[in-house]
Amino acid sequence: MLTDSTRRRDFPALEGITYLNTAAESIPPLCVGEAIQTYWRDKERGMKGRDAHFAQVEACREVTARMIGLEPSEVSFCSCSSEAYNLLASALNLGATDEVAVTDLDFPAGATPWLTAIESPQTRLWKARDGELQVEDLLPLLNERTRLVQVSLVSFYNGHRLAWRPFCDAVRNLAPQALISVDVTQALGRVLLDCVDADIVISSTHKWTLGIHGGGIIGIPQRNASRLTTHAGGWYHLRNAFDADRFERADTKTGAASFSVGMPNFVSLYALNASLRYLEDVGIENIVAHADPLTAEVEAGLKERGLQPLCPWRADNPSGIVAFKHPDCSILHAALEHEHIHIMHQAGRIRIAVHGYNTQEDVGNLLRVLETILRKV
Repeated sequence: MLTDSTRRRDFPALEGITYLNTAAESIPPLCVGEAIQTYWRDKERGMKGRDAHFAQVEACREVTARMIGLEPSEVSFCSCSSEAYNLLASALNLGATDEVAVTDLDFPAGATPWLTAIESPQTRLWKARDGELQVEDLLPLLNERTRLVQVSLVSFYNGHRLAWRPFCDAVRNLAPQALISVDVTQALGRVLLDCVDADIVISSTHKWTLGIHGGGIIGIPQRNASRLTTHAGGWYHLRNAFDADRFERADTKTGAASFSVGMPNFVSLYALNASLRYLEDVGIENIVAHADPLTAEVEAGLKERGLQPLCPWRADNPSGIVAFKHPDCSILHAALEHEHIHIMHQAGRIRIAVHGYNTQEDVGNLLRVLETILRKV
């Protein structure tokens, strides 16, 4: 992943392109495709393949727990982060007198369940200033009625990385009844996580983790298991799903296990098990050491070309994303795509994402083409 030879070996799909769009979709290594083929061979065995399926789930649970700093018993899986947040809403069962704090840099999946509830809690919006979330702006939003503070460790929108310790301390001190929920979708697999004392950790599986669609990660420390148990129907998360009393009561497993309400999406977990073990072998610290300087170079190069990033990239609290706005974003995007440079364009915003498989040449290609285009628009 970090050398020319391993990049060519493990990511042949990158040949001939500059791929800087991992924050939307990753390019998986070949071992993920091999894992999917293993799933297919196990699936072809019919019911006899289930032993292998469940063994993969447990192996995936083990490596996921290591990656997010929890025990395997504190980790579970669902179909996507949106499902995880809806199940979290079910677990909390908040009412009109409760309060939830969300940020304007969060992905919709983490912010909207509180707006669509039958009896919606009061939602307090923590607004960014100059692209960054300042803890002092959160303080007036916290009180004894706050039941949840929902954040992303790294913002999908502009790459802002939350200053975790000041944020966490503020919530614990001013909102003692509040749970902290953190989405690590734009962090897991790319940055060293520092949010191990969160009350619930949620992530999708098809971005920096190098996995595929159809998976959602839930991590709930045992101390919060009873508070964060869903009230959803299903069967896989029940202790008595096939007992004699199954139509009289539902005995739900607690904590993270309650979020796996139905049969696992085995193929996504085969893929995730392979991708996380690949990343673990490479070492997140090595990815950080390789990719952070490239990301810093992207930011500096944008500024040199008169493009202002939507938030500062900070070496002491880094992420893999840099974003900017431009009135001719559509033109910029089309010209970059023409040169086989893949980035995200959405609503006048261009987002650039740098992972461990990116190179100095990728950054140079991006900045060279941008400079040429900017002279013409």
